[in-house]
Order: sequence, then structure tokens, then C-alpha cells
Amino acid sequence: QVQLVESGGGLVQPGGSLRLSCAASGFTFHYYAIGWFRQAPGKEREGVSYIISDGHTYYADSVKGRFTISRDNAKNTVYLQMNSLKPEDTAVYYCASSYSGSYNYIDPNEYDYWGQGTQVTVSS
Repeated sequence: QVQLVESGGGLVQPGGSLRLSCAASGFTFHYYAIGWFRQAPGKEREGVSYIISDGHTYYADSVKGRFTISRDNAKNTVYLQMNSLKPEDTAVYYCASSYSGSYNYIDPNEYDYWGQGTQVTVSS
């Protein structure tokens, strides 16, 4: 019913910036939250940021002040602007959508649909 496609990943030097996009298609009008997650080799998938349908946002402590989540409802797209990137930000980044009310959108188990991911590599 819902397809999510991430784009915008790539190789960037430390201190640089990238903007990730998550384009949604299908029946997307009633989502509760869109989240960004990342998974580095050998590590568990972790929540990075999410935006709730009412516009409220959340950021993991590790990215506060550096990342910004936003949405363009007309384009059915959510963005993750990543500034001041660090090598530890290197991971595959996934977007996901939740269609259920939740007290804990940082938990990936709360999400119903997932994109395939986009690689972000921060290296000199």
C-alpha cells in the first residue's frame, strides 16, 4: 500500500552536509509519523529522527543541532538535512512510516513500512 524510496546518500567529507529525501507513494495521507533510522556495520538499527503528523519533531542526542527533519506534504516527501557530518554518522539510512499511534516512535518496531535505505559515508 505504501512505498518509500530514500535518496541523497553518498560520500561526504567530515564537516560536510547531505540532504536525504524520503519520497512516499501509495496511500500515505493518514500516517502518524515518518522516522529516519540508521544502521552501521556490526551495530543495531537506531532511531535518528522522526516527525509526527502534527509537525512535532524528535532528534537523537547524537544528532541534535546538526540534523533537521522536515516535510513537504505537497510532494509527499520527508527530508533529513544533515550538517556537520562526522565519521560516526556513516551508516545506511532508512526512512519508515508509522500508521499507529505510539508513545515511542524512536522504536523501529512501531513502524509499518520501510524504504530500502541509502548509504551515507563520511570520510576524508
